[in-house]
Amino acid sequence: MQRIQPLQAPRRRPGRDLPAAATAMAQENAAFSPGPEEQPRRRGRQRYVEKDGRCNVQQGNVRETYRYLTDLFTTLVDLQWRLSLLFFVLAYALTWLFFGAIWWLIAYGRGDLEHLEDTAWTPCVNNLNGFVAAFLFSIETETTIGYGHRVITDQCPEGIVLLLLQAILGSMVNAFMVGCMFVKISQPNKRAATLVFSSHAVVSLRDGRLCLMFRVGDLRSSHIVEASIRAKLIRSRQTLEGEFIPLHQTDLSVGFDTGDDRLFLVSPLVISHEIDAASPFWEASRRALERDDFEIVVILEGMVEATGMTCQARSSYLVDEVLWGHRFTSVLTLEDGFYEVDYASFHQTFEVPTPSCSARELAEAAARLDAHLYWSIPSRLDEKVEEEGLGEGAGEEAGADKEQNGCLPPPESESKV
Repeated sequence: MQRIQPLQAPRRRPGRDLPAAATAMAQENAAFSPGPEEQPRRRGRQRYVEKDGRCNVQQGNVRETYRYLTDLFTTLVDLQWRLSLLFFVLAYALTWLFFGAIWWLIAYGRGDLEHLEDTAWTPCVNNLNGFVAAFLFSIETETTIGYGHRVITDQCPEGIVLLLLQAILGSMVNAFMVGCMFVKISQPNKRAATLVFSSHAVVSLRDGRLCLMFRVGDLRSSHIVEASIRAKLIRSRQTLEGEFIPLHQTDLSVGFDTGDDRLFLVSPLVISHEIDAASPFWEASRRALERDDFEIVVILEGMVEATGMTCQARSSYLVDEVLWGHRFTSVLTLEDGFYEVDYASFHQTFEVPTPSCSARELAEAAARLDAHLYWSIPSRLDEKVEEEGLGEGAGEEAGADKEQNGCLPPPESESKV
């Protein structure tokens, strides 16, 4: 007979078959301390302003379309190029056809077309023998070409009045259409294409304070005069009364009070927004920033040095395009007698040690450190008594708490007694 072996519980392999509580705790710890390359998955956010500066907003259900006709000049300038060229051609062609038809009607009403071979007959317009000839005479009159073959006579008062009317209206059409095309050609939109923004924004320490930074540059040698920079935070919010405000705009200070928002844009500049108590990111830590949903719109304005026209360049940064703990690579080098800008490194960043806590927590940690230094300097004996009373365990617990918050003071901030 075969001997029946008693049932035994399967052995647990290390790292597998953990209890549910331990598994949940491990997942919670892993979620609390993500690796530098782990990014939370988020749904793709629709941009309010594209990277090239185009505003991603369309006007729908506009019923009062007559308002566009009240400002016809701006409407024509805002049209696409193919529509502008079509309107340009139609404006001249329809004007020539309209007056050509009137010249033909005058010749037909006077009977000039019936006395083409009569040399004793004085027509309104010499050598006008049909609609094509009237159309050509209309073109010659409005464009002041004057070939001399077809010419108006002094025996046609209605033709003289029509000639004066066409000359005046033709000048108005020329001024209107040439003005539209000139403004459309000279628009500074293409100048904005040579104003570049960094592909990412960064958050790192500057003078011991957290700052949100991005870089701007000008590719042309002709500079932007009176350049100024602005930044807007686009984020939906809900008021205390329950009102939902979509795409709420909040100003981000980039040096308006100190004048740092006015730029001398000869070489690329790093624009900094200090995260202080007035900043909307005052209480945002690294993890909170990654979970947030917002868009930062940056606007650079100035006058084109060559034309004197106002130019505006725009760009935006989503949450995924804000790098925490990075700094921009330097692009300016000193050569023999001049400075050289390397735009190959314009968008490059590198990692730097940066606390992962919020700016408020960092300020509180710095305040506690200053208070600790103030009370520890007068008496070294008090410090020894405090250390003996608290014990080593309390010190380790406080250090672990600071490390968990990511607000450890820099090494040079340690007290030296």
